[in-house]
Amino acid sequence: MGKIAVIGGSGLYSMPGLEVVAEKEIETPFGDPSAPIIVGRFGNQEVIFLARHGIGHHISPTEVNYRANIYALKSLGAETILGISACGSLREDFAPGDIVIPDQLFDFTRDRARSFFTGGLVAHVNVANPFCSGLMESVYQAVKLTTDAVHKGGAYITIEGPRFSTRAESNTYRAWGMSIIGMTTSPEAFLAREAEMCYATISHVTDYDVWHVSEKPVTVDMVVEVLNRNTSLVRQAVKNLISDLPEDRECECQNAMADAFITDPEMIPEDTRQRLHLLVNKYLD
Repeated sequence: MGKIAVIGGSGLYSMPGLEVVAEKEIETPFGDPSAPIIVGRFGNQEVIFLARHGIGHHISPTEVNYRANIYALKSLGAETILGISACGSLREDFAPGDIVIPDQLFDFTRDRARSFFTGGLVAHVNVANPFCSGLMESVYQAVKLTTDAVHKGGAYITIEGPRFSTRAESNTYRAWGMSIIGMTTSPEAFLAREAEMCYATISHVTDYDVWHVSEKPVTVDMVVEVLNRNTSLVRQAVKNLISDLPEDRECECQNAMADAFITDPEMIPEDTRQRLHLLVNKYLD
């Protein structure tokens, strides 16, 4: 699946066997990414790391520049993205400490830029299945080599944050059939699809949100405790994934935009063509 990028916390960089090759400051047409990008190497496989919330976790979920992050990774040649995130469970059988590899996504955010395609170029990308199925399976197998407490499938609802849910909200999401809840996977997954990159996520269950009346409501301390406990697990899972990724992509992600553009090419402003050249050159040149 080509060069892989990992979006998560900065603690992932200190993996045994990872050789840090470079730290890159990338400028994009959409602004600056969340942090300098770390380029490393496991054996012959190059891997790229980006701290989603910045070094020291100083960027809120709403303020993350998702477009700049995805564009920067694309510009460095990444074809595959693994997102690492914390989540709350909306199901009894997804317990704190478990790992979930979701297969569906519900975007309940309000204040985020959701598409690269603005300013005179309209595109309607197909995201019926928002995660790459091949990458999901590879991620599941990689995690399963490290723990049996992993679940494949489930619907991830992304809320705006940064506050946690009310009980009324949490119970509503459960009634809608959602499995886990978090604050960052939308629009990250959709932008990855627009950039024709494979995307899947490892979601750490840190709590039962606030619907579970027999459990304490979620707190920051709960989230941090589980993330710290699972750090070594995720590092090993990433190593497993990197060593097992196929060299070539056979999924549809690499051509996701082939039938997405509706704007007459002659009507696309030149500055928009230049701004989006990395994403559209193979279709518009």
